[in-house]
Amino acid sequence: MTPAQERLGRMLAIVPWIAANDGPRVADVCRRFNLTERELVADLELLFLCGVHPFTPDTLIDVDIADGRVWIRFADWFRRPLRLTPPEGLALVSAGATLLAVPGSDPDGALSRALAKLETVLGVAADDAVDVQLGPVAPSILDAVRDGEHRRRKLQLDYYTFGRDDHTRRVVQPWRVFNAAGQWYLEGWCEAAEGHRLFRVDRISAATVLDQPAPEPPAGSGPPAVFQPGPDDPVVVLDLDPDVHWIAEAYPNEGVEARDRSVLRVRLRSAGRAWLERLLLRAGPHASVVEGDTSVGRDAARRVLARYTSADGGGKRDRSAGLGGRPGSAPSRD
Repeated sequence: MTPAQERLGRMLAIVPWIAANDGPRVADVCRRFNLTERELVADLELLFLCGVHPFTPDTLIDVDIADGRVWIRFADWFRRPLRLTPPEGLALVSAGATLLAVPGSDPDGALSRALAKLETVLGVAADDAVDVQLGPVAPSILDAVRDGEHRRRKLQLDYYTFGRDDHTRRVVQPWRVFNAAGQWYLEGWCEAAEGHRLFRVDRISAATVLDQPAPEPPAGSGPPAVFQPGPDDPVVVLDLDPDVHWIAEAYPNEGVEARDRSVLRVRLRSAGRAWLERLLLRAGPHASVVEGDTSVGRDAARRVLARYTSADGGGKRDRSAGLGGRPGSAPSRD
């Protein structure tokens, strides 16, 4: 069975090509996109369910297959001009360029011409590139965790736990390696913790593939959220000024309340004191603790300041201060 993500990408390439060619032969479509007729019909049958609220006939896409030919007609709603912001337009250019790379897409077709017009409006050249850099990971580390996942072998990891500011060595049964939010992650079963864990690969200082076989991962599960708070994690309530409203969007929380003067009050679970210290240092004076340990941010700021005011060459990294470790974004469960 074709993975859903691959099937969706294929459909996004097929639909505009059929619509632009006004009733091509089914055999030609199958040949162009390397499909059987059964696969094509199964894909097109999904389009009958595609549209917008209230999902009346005038808001749904129409597909007609007859006499060996196929037509796709867009609903009237899709004929309305879109109003895009510049970031939305750039995202559309990036997504469209990805679709043009799907085998069978027409490099000179309607999609390509529309993207060229959009690029002109946005002021970007056709050969401009968006540079996406994943977190810095040593190639040898990434190769090792991928090898363990591919060959189903246990991994021995030297790992830095961001939330607890601690270094440990552990044996992990790898399930999958994936990237999310610009970072590489390893998901698997940690034998030391005796539980399902998520590891940031850039926090692994050493990885060894062991000779011991690892069980197959549980069936039917996809990559998890990069941060999953536990029921035993302590709760903290923060008041956020507009400059740091992103905290309410970046981290799972248990409720957000709008307060006076555009302040948001957010209730979230802390993965550990070290993690909360880093978060409050990033937010600076724009975030305040209203429930929980109100001294966390002040204590962390004092320790950082002490590094720069020490008489023995302030600014050097001090592991005993409890704030060491690599910088990061969303914390993982380990």
